[in-house]
Amino acid sequence: MKILAIQNRMGIGDMVIFLPFIQEISRKFGCPISLLVKESSKADQYLKNSDYIDEIISLKREDKNRGDHDGIKGFVKLSNELKSRKFEKVIIFNSSLRYNLICKFANIKEIYQYPLFEKKGQHVINTAKKLLKDKLNLEVNSNPVINIETEKLIRAKSNFNFEKKEKNFLLGIGGSGPSKRVPAEKFLELIKYCKEKYDCQFFLATGKKDEEQEIKKDILKIYKDDCISLDDLIISDILPVIKNCDLSVCNDSSFSHLSSSLNIPTIVLMCDTPLLYGNYNSNMFPILPDGVDNVTHGTNGKNKINPKKIFDKIISLIN
Repeated sequence: MKILAIQNRMGIGDMVIFLPFIQEISRKFGCPISLLVKESSKADQYLKNSDYIDEIISLKREDKNRGDHDGIKGFVKLSNELKSRKFEKVIIFNSSLRYNLICKFANIKEIYQYPLFEKKGQHVINTAKKLLKDKLNLEVNSNPVINIETEKLIRAKSNFNFEKKEKNFLLGIGGSGPSKRVPAEKFLELIKYCKEKYDCQFFLATGKKDEEQEIKKDILKIYKDDCISLDDLIISDILPVIKNCDLSVCNDSSFSHLSSSLNIPTIVLMCDTPLLYGNYNSNMFPILPDGVDNVTHGTNGKNKINPKKIFDKIISLIN
């Protein structure tokens, strides 16, 4: 049986959130599932060792309708590409009429999808759960899981001298937007607390945007000998490094999702996005800004993140 799942959200985090749903669909039908996902999800870099994934098909839709799958020509091109693969079922994790019609033109007989035209206010997790429960009688309550080859874990452990330190921490200091990026001084204070208690080293995970690089530079100015930067590595090479760490402290970013899915205790610094992105996985432990009981878009709490509170959580998790 050939089954397709369409997940058209942009980022790594959104793709990771949907992994338990894909896995349960695979279990129910006894076959791996093909994915239609955007290139920005980078799914090929962390799902190639997942036995419940078949083919990863790149969805080429971009801003300003410049992608190969945009517009009328893109509609026809994508429907033909899917038709050639002869899928029998499709699960569409959105309410778009466009994808519904593309799948019909691709001659996919069984189409399961969110209610059409009801995108506004959809809960990223609960809407997917309801679809699978209502249409496929599936209950999904598990964590996302990312698998890594044992050989890569052993190589990373040796290459980065993990055994020479008492503790190894990942610091996910980047973020997709300025309001998600906790200032460098907060991480500097956290590193100071950790070094006072442990013989430890820190792996800095971030992107290449100027502000992210400035945060990294500010940390390395003081703790160059204690930190290893990972931003020149691709995701598939960073994963075994994360898996060897004792714990991660991350902004709400791709690395918080990847780390928790590797079964690593992950403290998530929630500054300006809904809390569900920092607590949907049982390996996630959100830290909120001081004086705040909940976070969402517009909270702007990055300057109120308390390093001592983070350190206390580290102690409680690894001691």
